[in-house]
Amino acid sequence: MKSILLFILVLLCLGSCKKEEAELDMKITAIKLPAKRESGQNGNYSADKMDSPEKEKTEQKIIKTGNLRFETNDLEATYTQIQNAVKNSKATIQNDNEGKDYESVFRNLTVRVPSQNFDVFIASISKGVAYFDTKEITSQDVTAEFIDLDARLKAKKVLENRYLELLKKANKVTEMLEIEKQLSAIREEIEAKEGQLNYMQNQVSYSTITIEFYKSVAEASGATESYGTKIWTAIKSGFNSLSSLFINLLSIWPFILIMIALGYFIRKRFKSKKI
Repeated sequence: MKSILLFILVLLCLGSCKKEEAELDMKITAIKLPAKRESGQNGNYSADKMDSPEKEKTEQKIIKTGNLRFETNDLEATYTQIQNAVKNSKATIQNDNEGKDYESVFRNLTVRVPSQNFDVFIASISKGVAYFDTKEITSQDVTAEFIDLDARLKAKKVLENRYLELLKKANKVTEMLEIEKQLSAIREEIEAKEGQLNYMQNQVSYSTITIEFYKSVAEASGATESYGTKIWTAIKSGFNSLSSLFINLLSIWPFILIMIALGYFIRKRFKSKKI
């Protein structure tokens, strides 16, 4: 009799354990459910944003860039003109490099200027320039990309709040650990999207302009000499070379005397043998 009762108690214990495991699995599944619905949630959120009148009111996001290259007769005067334009447009000089090559002395500047002052700045530094070797102005519309990224960021924040609510309701350590794991992944995505959004906004707010101006130094290198001048220069160069050869010969006169003496002695011996 006791054996039968013991057997029944074992069966009851096994049944209760399986029931608890099933309940735990159902709770974990419920915790993971928001993460699985994330894509759908993002899609619905983005669709609502696209259909709402707010999109029509969104400010247009334009990234402007410029690339200028021109010749000048006075490097310092041109640099002063650019500095005044930078000050008046509330811009900043990000990079400043100068150098010299075979044909010119040049200076390269990278300027960040507020987008609303872009056209005014270009007009200011263009004064006095006869022509541009290079003048490239580009405008990139990133409004759609900005709206999409902002919508995804908001959807991630909504999902984060839902997990925080689940974390408050969690009673077991396994549930808390699972929720914390999901929250960590979501927060990493939020930080990444915030960084992208801030970078894009910075590019929209401040335009980048690359300026290179140079002064030709071809005249100093002799590239403009006349044909007659080049002939006279060649004659003088030949005379200088001949003079150098004569001076070198004088510096080795002892060796020349020795060679003459050896030649005379060898010639005399050959003549004596013939006789």
